[in-house]
Amino acid sequence: MNFDQSLHYLYSLGNELLAMKLGLESVRALAEAFDRPQERFPAVHIAGTNGKGSTSAMVEAIALAAGVRAGLYTSPHLVSITERVRVDGTAISEAEFARLATRVREAGERLVASGRLSAVPTFFEQATMIAYLHFAEREVELAILEVGLGGRLDATNVCRPVLTAITPVDYDHQQYLGDTLAAIAGEKAGILKSGVPVVVAPQAAEAMAVIVDRSRETGAPLIAVEARLREAAVVPVDEPHDRWQAGIHRLRYDGADVRINLRGRHQAVNAMTAILLAEGLRERGYSIPREAIVAGLERVTWPGRLEMVSMGASAPPLLLDGAHNPAGSVVLRDFLREHCSRAPLTMIFGAMADKAVDEMAAILFPLARRVILTRVDNPRAVDPARIAAPDDRLVHAENVRGALDEAMRVTPVDGLICVCGSLCLVGEVRRIMGEAS
Repeated sequence: MNFDQSLHYLYSLGNELLAMKLGLESVRALAEAFDRPQERFPAVHIAGTNGKGSTSAMVEAIALAAGVRAGLYTSPHLVSITERVRVDGTAISEAEFARLATRVREAGERLVASGRLSAVPTFFEQATMIAYLHFAEREVELAILEVGLGGRLDATNVCRPVLTAITPVDYDHQQYLGDTLAAIAGEKAGILKSGVPVVVAPQAAEAMAVIVDRSRETGAPLIAVEARLREAAVVPVDEPHDRWQAGIHRLRYDGADVRINLRGRHQAVNAMTAILLAEGLRERGYSIPREAIVAGLERVTWPGRLEMVSMGASAPPLLLDGAHNPAGSVVLRDFLREHCSRAPLTMIFGAMADKAVDEMAAILFPLARRVILTRVDNPRAVDPARIAAPDDRLVHAENVRGALDEAMRVTPVDGLICVCGSLCLVGEVRRIMGEAS
């Protein structure tokens, strides 16, 4: 298959979440077919509800600053599926992706033909195996793996971790993970392995109790972020009049004031989680000096998360944020209140139907002068009419392009356009921007 054919095939397997199959049977069978490529490199395995992608990107940036040949696997992607698989900071090429996708497809079909599996592996299972094969062939020294959903039954959970981490746990995907924080945390804690240390971000008491119990059951030493974070003296960068610096913070680490190159105070939690993972890697033989930790945090990028984008001197900037659950919406709300309250705000909102849409709307919509509701190009997308309420600030746009055009029309140059509600929406806006550039 060429790249377009490989995409067509993978998407023909069904929507990544709607057609998801939690369980490890298929991915283990695939791994056996390729002689277990995930065991040819050590991994840092990161689960959580919010912040696991940012933390993964930070660990990658630190590793690269230290000269470690690192692979990164994340999901979902914003514009191209190749974004999910990186080595040395560079996305897998379309040709390489297509070559490996062909091999994985053929292996899956052979497993079905032989009776080993009843159905071909899912989109996410095949994408995960593509990443494992790429990392093995490129002989990475370390892979940073972001859990797709949950942890215990996620396709990434056949890796060989030297460290694991759990970022803040909150309500999301309850139909798959359970209706309580304890149940959700139990699924996340399913990545813990015997003797493998786990770095745990601050949690609600209910979630932390489950994680602590799991660490004791498995003999996985628990490293708490909270105590170290209290020593970090997190402060905003002192540039209040520069909107491009809004929300950037510094934290104290080993005598240095480190500028975290991602917006939002919550990134201090992710940064300290990444620091503790880096220190753990150092204890396991990786040469990661203090200077690499500082440099990595000061260089890290992670698109679509409180990302400020210039549309030119004659247009208002865009703030792109993939907040897709109530906890993420609270973080976005607090950021807007603290750093953007003086700018006339237009909000473009589109979400998935299986999310807590009404709760997210109640958190975010009061901040905006105008809210443009739109439908994301995804079968899981919520009908904007379901979000609508009697409010003259709310308008509808038939599609994302129309929403963006309307936002540019009604927002003054000194204003701000905030795109939020789903990473799929952010990705669609980024694609439109790319076409216009």
